[in-house]
Amino acid sequence: MKGLPVAVFAAVLIVLGMTGEAAVNWSRLREPWPDPNLLRGIEGVPVSWPSKSPFAPPDIGAGGEAEPSTTAIGRLFVPPGPHAARSVPAVVMLHGAGGVLAARELTYAPQLAGMGVAALVVDVFGARRDRGTGFIERLLNITETMMVADAYGGLGFLARRPEIDPRRVVLVGFSYGAMATTFAAFAQIADRLASPGLRFAGHVAFYGPCIARFADKRTTGAPLLMLIGGDDEIVDQQRCAELAADLRAGGSPVETIIYPGAVHQWDGAFERRLIGRNLAGCRLRVERDGTVRDLHTGLAMTGPFRRKLILGLCTIFARPYPIARDDRVRALSNRDLGRFLAKVFSAPSQAS
Repeated sequence: MKGLPVAVFAAVLIVLGMTGEAAVNWSRLREPWPDPNLLRGIEGVPVSWPSKSPFAPPDIGAGGEAEPSTTAIGRLFVPPGPHAARSVPAVVMLHGAGGVLAARELTYAPQLAGMGVAALVVDVFGARRDRGTGFIERLLNITETMMVADAYGGLGFLARRPEIDPRRVVLVGFSYGAMATTFAAFAQIADRLASPGLRFAGHVAFYGPCIARFADKRTTGAPLLMLIGGDDEIVDQQRCAELAADLRAGGSPVETIIYPGAVHQWDGAFERRLIGRNLAGCRLRVERDGTVRDLHTGLAMTGPFRRKLILGLCTIFARPYPIARDDRVRALSNRDLGRFLAKVFSAPSQAS
């Protein structure tokens, strides 16, 4: 089926939409994904939904200046053809520190739509241009908590669409967005940001730095898939193993897959190069009251100045880390992501 034109995908999806959810065989997601060049007819549409901008977890629900209202923005890719009510599963995608990438989010989304899965690509930075447009400025002023707020707002947005099954929506994040994706799996975050009765059915973290652990290990119970490059210098594998153990103790199944030889952002557009400062040595703890605390200094990350100080101190002697496109590894991670999605989407849907 690899490389089938859009018209054939559309015809298959029309049949699936007419016959309902039971007719869908999600094993297609485990096979080689469609060639992006043959999916030009699947174009996303700009969408928006209400969100908030809490700097840190204690700001959630505070309102006012601590949690200003924000209009989240993104791009929605929906499978072609008519669909039965609540028959289409979906993914919500959170980008990395470089923002939404054509080679990554805007390639995965039409591929998923071509296989019957709606994809909402969230542009967290684009919705907050008043907070920063440069690389460093954005990372200091636009936090993981804001990303999670947009993600859960996006889940609510999808739940209001008649064709989307809100019980089969998976959150997928890349690098910085993967950190937020993991945050979103913890109950103390989800319970305060998600709409009543709505939770993600699964979480996938692509090469996410595991710098933050939670004192309150309770999770939503949704499974997490962690995808890590064996030579990724910004991802501390021991720290990720500890984080995975925390999540398991809190109630979520966790699977970790390591790709030998792969470095950071194997699904990007760039050949091997060095970028940024390595965060692997940073150590944060989210306290039971939501306070994000640096374990090196004991400082609480209460605003942009403290964030700059904490991240500056833990990376002051760090070297740049490599990124590199690797199409072989991308094919492997497509397979592993597809297998995870197929399992989640095939599970019995719980009634609202």
